[in-house]
Order: sequence, then C-alpha cells, then structure tokens
Amino acid sequence: MSTEAIAAWHDLLDDSLAAETDAWLTARQHERGIGFGARPVCTVLRPRFLSTAAYDTLRHASREILGALRTAGDAALAEPAFRKAFRLADWEETLLERLPRGGVLMPVARLDAFVDPVTGVPRLTECNGETPAGTGYGDALTDLFLAAPPMRTFTRDWVVRPLPGLPHLAGVLLDAWHAHAGVRTTPSVAIVDWDDVPTQSEFRICRDYFVAMGIPCRITTPQALVFEGGVLRDADGTRIDLVYKRVLLHELVMREGLDHPLLQAVAAGAACMVNSVHGKPLHKKAALAVLSDERHAARFTADERAAIARHVPWTRVVEERATEVDGVRVDLLEWAASHRDRLVLKPNDDYGGAGIVLGWEVDQATWDAALQHAVTAPYIVQERIALPEEPFPAMAEGRVVFDPRIVDVAPFCWQGTHAESCLSRISTSTLVNVTAGGGSTIPTFVVERR
Repeated sequence: MSTEAIAAWHDLLDDSLAAETDAWLTARQHERGIGFGARPVCTVLRPRFLSTAAYDTLRHASREILGALRTAGDAALAEPAFRKAFRLADWEETLLERLPRGGVLMPVARLDAFVDPVTGVPRLTECNGETPAGTGYGDALTDLFLAAPPMRTFTRDWVVRPLPGLPHLAGVLLDAWHAHAGVRTTPSVAIVDWDDVPTQSEFRICRDYFVAMGIPCRITTPQALVFEGGVLRDADGTRIDLVYKRVLLHELVMREGLDHPLLQAVAAGAACMVNSVHGKPLHKKAALAVLSDERHAARFTADERAAIARHVPWTRVVEERATEVDGVRVDLLEWAASHRDRLVLKPNDDYGGAGIVLGWEVDQATWDAALQHAVTAPYIVQERIALPEEPFPAMAEGRVVFDPRIVDVAPFCWQGTHAESCLSRISTSTLVNVTAGGGSTIPTFVVERR
C-alpha cells in the first residue's frame, strides 16, 4: 500500500509542481523557523508513507521492546551489581542515589530503528531515553505537508492520517507533574538547554504549543536557573515547577557541576524534571547489550526473549571476554577483529553520530585501532543490519530528481508502555543522522486508499 502511495505522489510531481512545492516548503520552513540551526529540517518533496499494517507492526514491536527495557531498567535500579553492565559513570551513580525516583523511568523515549527491507521487521539500533528530540519538528512538518501543493490532489484518492506527537508530549509532562505534586494543577514549565544549540527552533515550536494548550512555558538556559528558598526560578524570578530537560546531563554536569540549581531543586523535591536521571541506564547503548547478551537472558520472560531476538541486533560491550555468536562460543575481541564487515562500533553515550565506526567502510588497520580504543572506553559492538531505501524527490538544477535514500524510523514512546507518532529521517549516507549533517527529517503519515 505504501509503495502505491509513493508512486501516486511521485506521478504528480512534474518539474513545475515540484519547483512550486520546493519553493513553498522552503519559504514556510523559513517563516516558521523550522530549521536545524541555519539548515531547513526537510529538504525533500515527499513525506514518509506507512500502511496501516506497517504502522501497527511498529507499534506492536515498540510495546514488546519497552516491556523488556522496563524489566532491565527496574533491575538496574534495584541491583547496583547488575547496573554495572550499563557502564554508568561515577557521577551518574551519584545522581541516581541523590535524586528521588519517579514512577516511570522513561516518560518520553524514542526507539531508533530500521525496518528490514526483506522481512518488514523493525530492528532497534538504540534507545534515546534521556532527551529524545524531534516531536516538535515532526508536528510542524506534518502541518506543512498537509497543506503542500501536491496534497490537494493526492487526497482525492488517498486517506492521509497524521501522527501528531505534541499532544502526547504535553500529556506526559502534565502526568509527571500531577504524580510529583499530588494535585492536578497546571505547572509552570521551562524548556532548558544551552542557548547555542541548533534545536532552539524546535524548543519554540514546543513552547508555542504548550502555551496554546494553557500550559505556561518558557525557554531558558542552565546558567539562568537559581534555586533559593526552596523554589527553582528563572533569571527574572519566575517560578519553575517542571523542567522539560533538553540539556544532556553529562554536558550539564561537565560544565556546571553536580550541585547545579536544577539538580538541587530536583533532589529537594522542589521541581519535577522530565526525563529524570533514573532512565539513564536505558539510554546507554549498553542497554541493548544487556538485552541481547546470553549472560542476562534469565532475567527476561520467554516472550521478552523472543521480542529481543526479533528486534534487537546482536550487541556486546567491548571487553576481553568470551561470548556467543549464532550459538557458537568465541573470543569477543578476536571475533570482532576478524568480522569488521558485519559490525559497527558505537560509544556508550554520545549523540549525532560522534565516535561511530562502520566496519565495512574502513580498512583493517583503522578497525583494529578503533577496537583497541573501544576496550579502554565504554563502547559497544553491534551487528550490522539491513538498511531500507526509498526514492525521494528533490530539486536539482531546476529539475525534479528521484534518488534513493536510506530511511530510519523512530517511534516516540510514552510512559514507558506504548508508542504513538514517530520521527522519520532519511539520508544518502549510511549514518542517518541530522546532527551529523547528512540527513533530513520528514513527517510520517499512515495512508490508505479511499
């Protein structure tokens, strides 16, 4: 169904309509500030189309994986010895002990995955459980594509269902506040991150939506926060009840220390922070190693083990040990050194593609050096997975071209239980990441024939 929808959309795009659409999307993104720094977030002329069945498969897979992650996360917080498998830093351990635990480990999360082009099975590459971005961009681009020139003709034959995420995000923040405060009042919300990050435009989209829904919200920085008299305040004295934390904890602690006013306020119970530090173990890429490592299999139910086998690629923390690959016992480092064509190295906690080494794109000497470095710092080694491609239209030298792009899918997950809405990113590079400069974000729609 989605293939037919793609073909129907592409059939509409002659050079004239494509040029009109390109100019319209570019202008609207500029006017509305939908950009990643100075770059437009979306640079192609088609959204992502999913069939109802494909979207249901994605949601079902997310629910299965979230169940296994909850099992691992709860055990990590209850058992310090087991928590070592996630390779947390000392300062993270300190915050876990210092800050009160909320009821949900990851109120907001994003599961980054690729749908296998042969089997149609989603394969998880990481869980973003600390500061999952993209909800605001996705909703803003959804609005633009619903009003884009080709959509007026396309919807004569196709039912197009948008997948908004901001209503879910607002609901999660309110639920977190109600659980924290014990009363169903409306909190004063602050979106907190550095003032020079390229996602400031998304913060504005989120803020404007929250305010429109009756939730007071402002954007501020870590440096502006003050904790005095048992109250967290912004630089102008405004009280802050809830922080939608977009600043990364390791950057906050590195630059401002463990006694930053935000962390003091959370420790004192004077402010609610989403997401809290207690979801950090599941944000680590080693969480996928915990799920797929035979040493931890007994912690999961039979259904959870089946879901892990179906959706999580073989992943291990890089260390000197023996392990199993396809049921065979091997020396991990020796095996990884001789199978670079099917493996990728990733730092345990970084973003934007930083530190990732794709074994099939480097020579043996480079791979060996990367593997040696990985032993000295928390890294994972992960099985290469098949990457799906779709043709996407874009303007080039005044004409529309349809080039294949690698497509990932990242469902947004709420309250640690279910997925609704998703982020889609496309790229001509194997590393599909907008932060790394090689990708584009597009909205996702579920489509069916009228």
